[in-house]
Amino acid sequence: MKFLLKAHSLLLVSLLFFPAVSALDKAALRRAIAGPDREVTDFARDEARKPVEVLDFLGLEAGMTVLDLYAAGGYYTFILSKAVGSDGVVYAQNTPRGLRFEEDRQNISQGEALNAKIQQGKLSNVTQIVRPLREIALPENSLDMVLVAQTLHDYYNPNPPRALEMLLQIKALVKPGGIVGITDHIGVAGRDNRAMHRMQIQQAVDLAEQAGFIVESSELLRVPADDHSRAIFDPRLNRNTDRFLLKLQKPR
Repeated sequence: MKFLLKAHSLLLVSLLFFPAVSALDKAALRRAIAGPDREVTDFARDEARKPVEVLDFLGLEAGMTVLDLYAAGGYYTFILSKAVGSDGVVYAQNTPRGLRFEEDRQNISQGEALNAKIQQGKLSNVTQIVRPLREIALPENSLDMVLVAQTLHDYYNPNPPRALEMLLQIKALVKPGGIVGITDHIGVAGRDNRAMHRMQIQQAVDLAEQAGFIVESSELLRVPADDHSRAIFDPRLNRNTDRFLLKLQKPR
């Protein structure tokens, strides 16, 4: 009897302090991003990017507070908004310079594309932040997840210490146990990965471990047919590049 009471007490404590994890409802998210309120050009990217599966691997849940780092035209911002729901928050971060870049194949700026997605999708849980990461002004330990999609190579290739500094800044913003998801285009040793906007997987893993994260990887976005000698913008690749997917967890 004493053992049963003790076990019951432990169960109550676990329920109070470690609430049950609610897995991502993948079917519901697919329905939410399949409606007419989503930009048609974004649908074309889904097959290669597998966003629902990526977010499921990363452990995204409804109600989370998420930072979409360098959100650009908002491809992932829209999906994250639908995934976290009305109780969640999505911060879509860009720099003023980045928002002036042309959105992929749309003849509009990334700023215009992002604003259109927010308005058309009625993404009321999205807050835009237009300033560099170092000036982001979010509290430390306030984010459940940060998504860094196809951006790490831009930091690492010209300046690896700057990439480490970026990951350390992100780590400070994430709650203990929180997640940083990284996807990027795979490069191979001996190639001019900077010119091709690629990076080696091990470079990213080493960087994450140096920043103090626990690293888990997935083969979800691998494309063996990719010609790693071509730049990611080469039309012969049709943007279907070989990519790595890393799940970085901040120690509790």
